[in-house]
Amino acid sequence: MPYNEQLANRVREALMDEPIVEEKKMFQGVCFLVDGKMCVCVSKDSLLCRVGEQQAHIELEKGNCTQMINAGRVMKDFVYVDETEVNTAKGLHYWISLCLAFNPLAKASKKK
Repeated sequence: MPYNEQLANRVREALMDEPIVEEKKMFQGVCFLVDGKMCVCVSKDSLLCRVGEQQAHIELEKGNCTQMINAGRVMKDFVYVDETEVNTAKGLHYWISLCLAFNPLAKASKKK
């Protein structure tokens, strides 16, 4: 399943001031790692945002995203945001800001 290249380019632009950003194909799309930690991913029609459990709960109550579930397990730090929520610069900035705010608190995955 191809990812939304236009949205990926907008995310690249939003993250261009971050010192260390890597791109990695994951979750049927492209993920952006900031300081070696998964921050945000672009898929076909959504954005996977790592915002932390507390912020995820707040956003889920607003009804503007859905919880990530992987192999039947709830991923508490992650939410899926429909592309309609980020089709404006303001909307994308909101979600990228939440991801970047949580990034210093996020745990890096173990190196293999």
